[in-house]
Amino acid sequence: MMSRLRTRTSQFLIDITVLMLAFFLAMLVRFDWDVPGPMFRQLMIVLPYVVLVQYAFLSGFGITRFSWRYISLRDAVRIFAAICSATAVLVALRLASPMLVDRFAIARYGIVPLGVLLGDFVLAFIGLSGVRALRRMLGERIATEQHRREEKPRVPTLLVGAGQGGVLIAQEITRRPDLGIRPVAFVDDDPVKQGAVIHGIKVQGTSKELLRIAERHGATQALITISNAPGSAIRRITERCKEAGLKVKIVPGAYEIVGGRVNLSRIREVAIEDLLRREQVKLQTEVVSELVRGQPVIVTGAGGSIGSELCRQIAAYRPSRLVLVERSENALFEIHSELCRRFSELDVVPCVADITDVPRVTQVFREYRPMIVFHAAAHKHVPMMEWNPAEAVKNNVLGTQIIADVADQLAVEHFVMVSTDKAVNPTSIMGATKRAAELYVQALSTHSATHFATVRFGNVLGSAGSVIPIFRRQIHDGGPVTVTHPEMTRYFMTIPEAVQLVMQAAALSQGGETFILDMGQPVRIVDLAHDLIRLSGLEPEKDIEVRFTGIRPGEKLFEELSHSSEGIERTTHPKIFTGTYDSPHLPALRAQFETLGGLCTTANPSAIRQALVQLVPEYEDDSLDSEPPARTGHAFRDSKPVGRA
Repeated sequence: MMSRLRTRTSQFLIDITVLMLAFFLAMLVRFDWDVPGPMFRQLMIVLPYVVLVQYAFLSGFGITRFSWRYISLRDAVRIFAAICSATAVLVALRLASPMLVDRFAIARYGIVPLGVLLGDFVLAFIGLSGVRALRRMLGERIATEQHRREEKPRVPTLLVGAGQGGVLIAQEITRRPDLGIRPVAFVDDDPVKQGAVIHGIKVQGTSKELLRIAERHGATQALITISNAPGSAIRRITERCKEAGLKVKIVPGAYEIVGGRVNLSRIREVAIEDLLRREQVKLQTEVVSELVRGQPVIVTGAGGSIGSELCRQIAAYRPSRLVLVERSENALFEIHSELCRRFSELDVVPCVADITDVPRVTQVFREYRPMIVFHAAAHKHVPMMEWNPAEAVKNNVLGTQIIADVADQLAVEHFVMVSTDKAVNPTSIMGATKRAAELYVQALSTHSATHFATVRFGNVLGSAGSVIPIFRRQIHDGGPVTVTHPEMTRYFMTIPEAVQLVMQAAALSQGGETFILDMGQPVRIVDLAHDLIRLSGLEPEKDIEVRFTGIRPGEKLFEELSHSSEGIERTTHPKIFTGTYDSPHLPALRAQFETLGGLCTTANPSAIRQALVQLVPEYEDDSLDSEPPARTGHAFRDSKPVGRA
């Protein structure tokens, strides 16, 4: 804290000194270094007010908060705009002063020569930009010297991609000898870039010529520097690099390159997330910012995979307060500590609470009065919930009812429930309980001023307990990698992408919608297993066995994204659709929930399953002797909704 205060104070003093010197030099230049005595006294009286106006504009444009260490062209433009605005005000006062002298004697001090104001404008801009540029140059020089002392043997490397990301990465590599990377050539498929030289590195050919270029320059590894390439391109480049005998690494995507800077300490091996990467989501940030900024927000399940990422992204939009509701103390500690480090000025409140505890939930909501609630708390593991149906009902159904009712009673503006594609034509307890929760949110929306909405999507890559961490552990242990069925498919997206779309859907909500995220093409789980084995430098079947174990209780071969009774409509966002439906009768639904709650106290699995079938007619439970209903649904192909089956 003291270090930051010292830095801010020194920057303030330097800026004030620069502004004073700029005005003084402008005065000397205007009068050829011989300022008349009366004019000198007048300008010295005016000087503090000129500096005060200029600094006020610098502060108003946010320039006093900029980091000097990372001054950029964009920052220089902001400095120019601030000084230009201040000069415009000073010129206006100068032009008005002669007309006011007869009425106000003090107005004569405003008669500053226009030449002085013009010179001051130029010198102030040069001085303010210059001291910041010097700070950046000094910082980079110190960092380069430090990195040089840490330098290790540098590996001859091909940089694949000479676009914006490649330019930034090449620039950073030249300053970071400690990275152990010696770039020998760029590779890019754009014919316009062939032969171009970027930061001393020449574009030597296309990706089809990787083998020839690698042999010519003795390269032993390739670094993919394309900032937002789709998964198909990453897969193609990876295969060509391996054919050329090159070790492949990648730099994180464009969403991690912020403000013209890239963190090369995060260079890593190509991961399954890269091979499945889709076109980057374009967020309507103004709409999301308008929803969240300055508002108190609650996130339930804040320590989970989706909940924690929701917290990170919400925090970036600067709510007035972010309340984390989580019953796992360790998970809550981790996300709270991370947010406090990354967003030190944000009021982050950790609340250990169970969403099924009515007094505790009510107390948290009454104390912090949220305007927006993101409800991500849920039991999600399909087989585990088959073994524990009462707990699934308590958390997913009754917990959602409690959170939604309290939000309604306290007039929360927006309530967004995170759901799953397993709620469509459910075959599992988990899916049925999530569908029941969806029904309650839909029904309550017709009786409430709160904007209730549900967001439904498929699997997220790398979430806790998901298939990818399991496969990685099995590969590490030498196999076998277990897949339930050769034709089992799932939709996948990354956790940040899913959360971005959840927030976007929340901003679009008018109340009562079920938003359905475009999950792209489904992926066969066996193909996912093969990709992970190859990324580990091994071959499926030859080095690692892939064993089929059979479908587990509650699982189905493929997931649907919407039910046949839901008409699919587009929203203003190309990746988000909305389902229309007839809302359930709220009093009847509450009566069924009360029955379910009573059954949970007896923990009778058969009775709970039967009650869920009554509540969710499309729920197919193989353990019951009932005739399963006809099953139809929607899926997305080629990013477009398909009509009813």
